[in-house]
Amino acid sequence: MTARKIVQRGLWFEEFETGVVYAHRPGRTITEADNVLFTTMTMNTQALHLDAAFAAETQFGERLVNSMFTLSTLVGLSVAQLTQGTIVANLGFSEIAFPKPLFHGDTLYAETVVTDLRESRSRPGEGIVTFEHTGRNQHADVVASAVRKTLVRKKPA
Repeated sequence: MTARKIVQRGLWFEEFETGVVYAHRPGRTITEADNVLFTTMTMNTQALHLDAAFAAETQFGERLVNSMFTLSTLVGLSVAQLTQGTIVANLGFSEIAFPKPLFHGDTLYAETVVTDLRESRSRPGEGIVTFEHTGRNQHADVVASAVRKTLVRKKPA
C-alpha cells in the first residue's frame, strides 16, 4: 500500500473567502543580526538601524528594525498558509503603514484578511486576491500593515 502524500501549498483562488482572518504562526523574533544583515544588504545606511550610539540619542533610545525588513517579514509569514506554490505574482502594495516601531528582540506576529476576490479578465485560470496584512509585536501592538494584490492560480482541472 502506498502512503497518501500531502504537499504543503497555499490556497487556490477558489478556496479564498472574503472576511476570513488567517492567523499566521509561528511568529518571528527579530534579532540584531537580522536587522543589520538586511539593512546592509539593501545598502540602507540609515543610522537609526546601524548606529547604537546615534539611536540612543533619539526619541526611541535604541536602534529600530528596518521597516522594509518588517514589511518583508510580515508578508513572508503569510506565504506557507496562503500562497505557497499557488501565487503567480504580486501585483502591488498600497496603504503601507508602520504605526509603532519594532526593536531587536521583538516578535512579529502576522494576520491576514482577504478583502476582495475577482477572476482575472485577461488571464484565464487565475484570479486576483486582495490581502490586508497586519503585523503585531508580542504586546499585540500593531507595528505594520499593508494591502497587497496578488495574482493566484485557480485549482487545476
